[in-house]
Amino acid sequence: MLTITELTEKINRHLAELQFTRQPQGLYDPVAYVLSLGGKRIRPLLMLMAYNLYREDVERIFPQATGIEVYHNYTLLHDDLMDKADRRRGKPTVHKVWNENTAILSGDAMLVLAYQFMAQCPAEKLKEVMDLFSLTALEICEGQQMDMDFETRKDVTEAEYIEMIRLKTSVLLSCSLKMGALLAGASDDDAQHLYDFGIRLGLAFQLKDDLLDVYGNPEVFGKNIGGDILCNKKTYLLIKAFELADPAQRQALEKWMDADTHAPEEKISAVTALYDEIGVKARCEALMETYADQARASLEAVSVSAQRKAELTALMEKLMHREV
Repeated sequence: MLTITELTEKINRHLAELQFTRQPQGLYDPVAYVLSLGGKRIRPLLMLMAYNLYREDVERIFPQATGIEVYHNYTLLHDDLMDKADRRRGKPTVHKVWNENTAILSGDAMLVLAYQFMAQCPAEKLKEVMDLFSLTALEICEGQQMDMDFETRKDVTEAEYIEMIRLKTSVLLSCSLKMGALLAGASDDDAQHLYDFGIRLGLAFQLKDDLLDVYGNPEVFGKNIGGDILCNKKTYLLIKAFELADPAQRQALEKWMDADTHAPEEKISAVTALYDEIGVKARCEALMETYADQARASLEAVSVSAQRKAELTALMEKLMHREV
């Protein structure tokens, strides 16, 4: 068994050595740039860890691990464009370094490249791998559309939000884990348990992000807190606040949602105070822990020894208790 650190070093080294030799260079330079920005590499890491539960030759699935990371970064490239974001991981976004047309086209190329990497698997696994990947890619588009639809709504329910983050965040984690298991020859039951583990882990992960954006330490979090509040993003905290607020609190929330953001610190402070009054932080933490418990149960059901699952357990706990 390889440790999280060893697997991370392996996939980082492999990604750093990738070379895109096709022309024109103007199409592929942004691809190399996006991948050079780094990140946690959680998705390829999860794929390698699931595979490593059963087999030691993790290098065998580097093409698929690369494909999942290229695909993830493709979604980020297009997300940044849709959000008009200036920075990603502390660096200028592609549409700022180049332009919007380049970001669209290089993103499209990344999607095709991701499929090419995925297809480099044994013939007997090809249909299963590509069906899983294609369904996941479609679900992520569905989740992104839901998130965009929420921007103009004030009546988003908790159930709708959970479904949106399942599609937008969880399914790619689940795909990574299940694909690693399938490529290793795991049983259908184990592959499904790992998929379920990824879904619950992803839900808890996104709820943690919601919390950190309001209650995180900006020096540790790496960006200013309160960004979700300023753009009225429909997070679990805001949705639950509207659900639980008394009439006066609801009126105050609506006032701040409609307020001009010329005084951002005032808005962040006021909405955070309302969250504290209503008690949504504790609600979010409790739901996050519920999903974490469900994730632990799904991982427990995987039919390999606890010792072999120890690294996955450690990674989950690290993600649940992170401050960034």
